[in-house]
Amino acid sequence: AREVQNKAAAPVQITAEQILREAHEMRFEQEPVAPKQQITDPEELKLYKLRKRKEFENIVRRNRLSVACWLKYGAWEEAQKEFERARSIFERLIDIDYTNHTVW
Repeated sequence: AREVQNKAAAPVQITAEQILREAHEMRFEQEPVAPKQQITDPEELKLYKLRKRKEFENIVRRNRLSVACWLKYGAWEEAQKEFERARSIFERLIDIDYTNHTVW
């Protein structure tokens, strides 16, 4: 490891509180806002659902043990009034981690 060459105090001192405050403010500035999507026909709705399902499946494949991801996926299917699919997702979650109390 290289040694620090200049051990003098910096002219402007920054506290940990300032760093955290700036990071917190930057987080709010950088969050992208999803555009509102107007779905006009059944074919477009079908494509939207297919795309969202692929996204959710990729997320749960990468984070297989993340209960939150599975619950979001199941809740989204419920919101789409796809209760058979939602039930299937929740059953898959139970197969993965039936001991977690948030699953029940």
